[in-house]
Amino acid sequence: MRNKNTPIAAEGYPFVVIAGFITLLFALLAWKVLAAFFLVVTLFIVFFFRNPQRTPRGDENAVVSPADGVVIYLGNAHESHLDEEMVKISIFMSVFNVHINRVPVSGRVVDSFYLPGKFLDVRNERATFENEQNGLVLETARGIKMVVVQVAGLIARRIVCYPKVGDMLHRGQRYGLIRFGSRLDVYLPKGVELRVSMGDKIVAGETILGILP
Repeated sequence: MRNKNTPIAAEGYPFVVIAGFITLLFALLAWKVLAAFFLVVTLFIVFFFRNPQRTPRGDENAVVSPADGVVIYLGNAHESHLDEEMVKISIFMSVFNVHINRVPVSGRVVDSFYLPGKFLDVRNERATFENEQNGLVLETARGIKMVVVQVAGLIARRIVCYPKVGDMLHRGQRYGLIRFGSRLDVYLPKGVELRVSMGDKIVAGETILGILP
């Protein structure tokens, strides 16, 4: 799996190099304003693709957040891929949040899906049904299934997801990212003991969303 110990996500290196090269070019030409502008752009790209270490809290029954951000939806919802009524938690990631996504529970990837679509503002609930998205179905050692879905947003135009069907993933492990603002939808089984509320600011790989039944 990529980005295990790198301070910057590997997907960000091309952007950093290009922006850094443009900055150097303008500096050599003594175009100070443009050089300063692209220096800020370069630093922002480094900041955006930062890849901090995280330590999961709780035990294996504790579902950790797959993303940094704010809880913008929490309630019952029909998950179409499993065709079940589940508890849905939606997390909005702004461009200022860490964008590395992490595995919420230890388990095996038993299915995955990709749906092409629009790029609506992810704070609009229509984004769940209409936006480009990539999902994983995870099954724990106890046979509990859950779904985590990366949803592309208004600015985000590239979903990155490393695991394949059959892979064994571990809680808190990095599994992908979405470039430049996006949303994660997490579908948990009924009976989960929720530990977050609407509007909570949460941290990927550390904040406990709920306790599995």
